[in-house]
Amino acid sequence: MPKIMVVDDAQFMRVRLKKLLTGQGYEVAEAEDGEEAVKVYQQFKPDAVLMDITMPQKDGLEALADIRGLDPGAKVIMLTALGQESMVVQAIQSGARDYVVKPFDPNRVMMALEKVLG
Repeated sequence: MPKIMVVDDAQFMRVRLKKLLTGQGYEVAEAEDGEEAVKVYQQFKPDAVLMDITMPQKDGLEALADIRGLDPGAKVIMLTALGQESMVVQAIQSGARDYVVKPFDPNRVMMALEKVLG
C-alpha cells in the first residue's frame, strides 16, 4: 500500500485529501507546514507527497528543497491556488513532479499520484 504525505496549513484540506486517499487504499501522514513536513518525511518515508506551496513557517518551495536534499528521488506534487503560476514553475524547476490547482478535482489528484508512482 503506497504511503502518501499530505502537507497543507489548512486542516480542512488535509482532512479532505486524507479521506480521498484512504478511500483509495493509501496510507496517509499529515503535516501542517513545511518545517513539520521535513520531519514527517524522514520518519514516514512516503512514496509521494502532496504539498501546498503557500504556508507559514517554511513554505512549500523551501520544504521541497529540504526534502529533495534528504531524498533526491522524492516524488512531490505541489498544491497551488490559481494565480501562483510563477511559483509552480519554480517548484517544477526545483524538482516537483507535478502540480494540482486548488480547489482540486479528486480525479486530478489521483491522476497526478498515479503518474508519479508509476
